[in-house]
Amino acid sequence: MSIDNCSIIELPRIFDQRGNLTFIEGNAHIPFSIERVYYLYDVPGGSERGGHAHLGLQQLIVAMSGSFDVLLDDGSRRERFHLNRSYYGLYVDKMIWRELDNFSSGSVSMVLASNRFSEDDYIRDYDEFLKAVTNNTHS
Repeated sequence: MSIDNCSIIELPRIFDQRGNLTFIEGNAHIPFSIERVYYLYDVPGGSERGGHAHLGLQQLIVAMSGSFDVLLDDGSRRERFHLNRSYYGLYVDKMIWRELDNFSSGSVSMVLASNRFSEDDYIRDYDEFLKAVTNNTHS
């Protein structure tokens, strides 16, 4: 897998003087069916989240409120994305190491996931991740 497979997706926006609306449809706006949704919020200043890769899970990460950074790493290249708009989502493919940091006060991160939670899908050790990428054992 490569960071080249990850990208910012601009989500549909319906403008209205009473307030705008954005929606996300699995297999339409994002390249997977949505099996799970979770939120990160009340993250203390200076804290980091993530610090893992997934063997098969794909995700869309959206800054619903505030802002934060997402560092993606494919084992040979790193790229940092700054998320601060609720109509942009960062698509993260499987086997990409991710770290979230630089959370603004009151930020909320929504994550749409292609699979339900399974601890077996996680690689939580960076050196193990690098070995898996180098050996191409989880492609």
